[in-house]
Amino acid sequence: MGKSDFLTPKAIANRIKSKGLQKLRWYCQMCQKQCRDENFKDHCIGTESHQRQLLLASENPQQFMDLFFQMEFRNDFLELLRRRFGTKRVHNNIVYNEYISHREHIHMNATQWETLTDFTKWLGREGLCKVDETPKGWYIQYIDRDPETIRRQLELEKKKKQDLDDEEKTAKFIEEQVRRGLEGKEQVVTFNLSKGACSSSGATSSKSSTLGPSALKTIGSSASVKRKESTQSSAQSKEKKKKKSALDEIMEIEEEKKRTARTDYWLQPEIIVKIITKKLGEKYHKKKGIVKEVIDKYTAVVKMIDSGDKLKLDQTHLETVIPAPGKRILVLNGGYRGNEGTLESINEKTFSATIVIETGPLKGRRVEGIQYEDFSKLA
Repeated sequence: MGKSDFLTPKAIANRIKSKGLQKLRWYCQMCQKQCRDENFKDHCIGTESHQRQLLLASENPQQFMDLFFQMEFRNDFLELLRRRFGTKRVHNNIVYNEYISHREHIHMNATQWETLTDFTKWLGREGLCKVDETPKGWYIQYIDRDPETIRRQLELEKKKKQDLDDEEKTAKFIEEQVRRGLEGKEQVVTFNLSKGACSSSGATSSKSSTLGPSALKTIGSSASVKRKESTQSSAQSKEKKKKKSALDEIMEIEEEKKRTARTDYWLQPEIIVKIITKKLGEKYHKKKGIVKEVIDKYTAVVKMIDSGDKLKLDQTHLETVIPAPGKRILVLNGGYRGNEGTLESINEKTFSATIVIETGPLKGRRVEGIQYEDFSKLA
């Protein structure tokens, strides 16, 4: 019998571990330590540190359970949900699978919740998350109660309301100006008719100038009336021009506001996009495709250029493609949204470009400072 036949228990355990025959399946939550199958029982019975933890827990077991199990599990789960997904609606299994992938996570069987569904319902009852059940399972959405976040949301709502009020005031002002402009047109037409009548009567008077002094008086009175009405007509014309110029100025302001208006969606059919998400693997990462269909503004059916595969992707997983100068592009955001154009030049310092509009009433206009994300190459 050789020397290698006599092995200590530690050597046997190391040999088993090196061959991958045994896994660290047991976890002592009290000591926050993982153990092998054969060592877990010894740890619970003969380890002094474990016995000390038991004595501390026995003084106030309820507080210990709440602190080390329910509270920590809940806080860690919500922290992951807040940090990883924000306030997006997500399936509870996705969050839980990512949570248990961490080595030092707390097992659910050490808490008061027997299943993930029970825990999800509890989150909804406590008002920590918005939960809803679907045929595919339970979905959760984190409720952000951070004071700073609430303050920012209130400021955004206040600004949005103020913008709406300004737009309503501007619309009313434009409507009033249009009404006054139409009234001014009616008055001018009336004076033009009177002017024609006066000129006609003047011509008749000139023909009958041989009738005597009374006719001369008629001619003089008609000439004075003509001069007076001509003066009034010119004043009306000037006033109309002033009103029209003010209306044009307001319309120009509205046009400028439309040009600077932006939306949070930008997908359009027949543009070339690039996939930036890594969740689909290296086969599709950084590959280009053509948008064939847009669903609900934020989702696109993309046909890959190299393989011909069709994928359904959210716009957050895509980015625009900047072509070479001289190529055709489509404006995706702002006041020129939907217009085709030609890329003239690129400014790499400001991440913007200069384009020339090729379609619509603004055809031929040269636009500078268009951001990269506001246009894309056309297929």
